[in-house]
Amino acid sequence: MTWCRPLVALSALAALCAILPAPSAWAGPATEQLRQSVERVLRVLEDPALKSNARMGERRGAIRAIAGQIFDFADISQRALGRHWQARTPAERDEFVGLFGDLLERAYITKIEGYTGERILFTGEVADGAFATVRTRIVTKQGTEVPVDYKMFNQGERWRAYDVNIEGVSLVANYRTQFSSIIGRHSYQELVVRLRAKQEERAAQEATGRPGESP
Repeated sequence: MTWCRPLVALSALAALCAILPAPSAWAGPATEQLRQSVERVLRVLEDPALKSNARMGERRGAIRAIAGQIFDFADISQRALGRHWQARTPAERDEFVGLFGDLLERAYITKIEGYTGERILFTGEVADGAFATVRTRIVTKQGTEVPVDYKMFNQGERWRAYDVNIEGVSLVANYRTQFSSIIGRHSYQELVVRLRAKQEERAAQEATGRPGESP
């Protein structure tokens, strides 16, 4: 299974959540919540007590909890499966969300642990009722700026991301295209088999302490 194109976006997304926030041009409620979550991730990464390999499980658990507040992995999973979601049974939906959500979380954690001090500029927020787009730019050490837009929606007291556009490319749309292709050429069951294999591969890499390659 070819995961490269979607995970290019995910890599940038993951890196984004591990970089130093800079002053924003416009700080709406979605932006402020995102900024606060980024700062919490940084505190975990910079905590001397959590840097050792012996505390890796605790460190990654803390990062996973924050990631679950930033991103709605269940909603992202449903959007990524697209029209094929309706044909799934409740058990199949739960399984898919578990597999795909876990894959995204593991990739996220692996990437942000490689934090090297990049910066993020919060450049604006466009709100439309319960939905908002938080516009940001990653500033690399070489001075290159990468536009990253968070598509978010309000869930009562929290704003959570349901998609991320990296340089105009949608993370969800990339996965949806790939998943639809696999289901069309093979079957939904084959997609699940590949997701499960990728999950097992990442779990094995984490167990041995080896950094995982992009899934």
